[in-house]
Amino acid sequence: MVMAMDLAKHCIVQPGSKLRLKQRDPDDTFGKKRDDKALEKTLNRLREQQHLLYADKRYALLIILQALDAGGKDGTIRHVMSGVNPQGCEVVSFKAPSQEEHAHDFLWRVHKTTPNLGNIGIFNRSHYEDVLIVRVHELVPKSVWHKRYRQINDFEQMLTENGVTILKFFLHISREEQKKRFEARIQDSSRNWKLSLPDFEERQHWDDYTEAYEEALHRCSTEWAPWYVIPANKKWFRNYLVAELIVRALDRMRLKYPPPSVDISKVVLE
Repeated sequence: MVMAMDLAKHCIVQPGSKLRLKQRDPDDTFGKKRDDKALEKTLNRLREQQHLLYADKRYALLIILQALDAGGKDGTIRHVMSGVNPQGCEVVSFKAPSQEEHAHDFLWRVHKTTPNLGNIGIFNRSHYEDVLIVRVHELVPKSVWHKRYRQINDFEQMLTENGVTILKFFLHISREEQKKRFEARIQDSSRNWKLSLPDFEERQHWDDYTEAYEEALHRCSTEWAPWYVIPANKKWFRNYLVAELIVRALDRMRLKYPPPSVDISKVVLE
């Protein structure tokens, strides 16, 4: 756990601090070399802790994944959560709001999908799209989206005060790495289905998205729900770092099995 704490210091966005993503190296591994056995050990620990979380039922864990297109959200979920019990883990992918969702406040669809106590919830994209894509494409005026930073912070604080630990990961890749991943999808027939013309078009807005992310990370990294910038060019390190930070969060909950609901000494099996 010392290593996880050291790693966290490298990638956390300190509350109140501003950052420039160009100063965060997406190729960085914080001096760590690839060690598949270390990753497997961490994933085993994650499975154990998830079992405890599900039994304990005093807390929930909400993992928020944000990234530019091809940033590795799906891959992170597939590799890091590969061994957890699906009975206590749910992934929610946020797309464009439906007509019904548009008729409510922007957090309505988010709140109803937060995890139950005892569960892990994973947001593949999230309520942060409402200060990112809506800003870049001017879907709502600044007078609307600018208020949402405060509303998001209040919402997340309410969740944490009710037993939900929030981990927010921005998977940071370079523009060059994004291009390589798009090219790999084009060349691999088993991955062609992931191709999307809008994804390619969004590359034109790289600088605008970078600016939008920098402000969101600055304004919404709080003591109760800080942001972590995960260097994600190297997939093995991305997986290792995210897994370590999840295990660290679960360890800090001091989870334990609840007492039996019956007096075991009086149980007689015939």
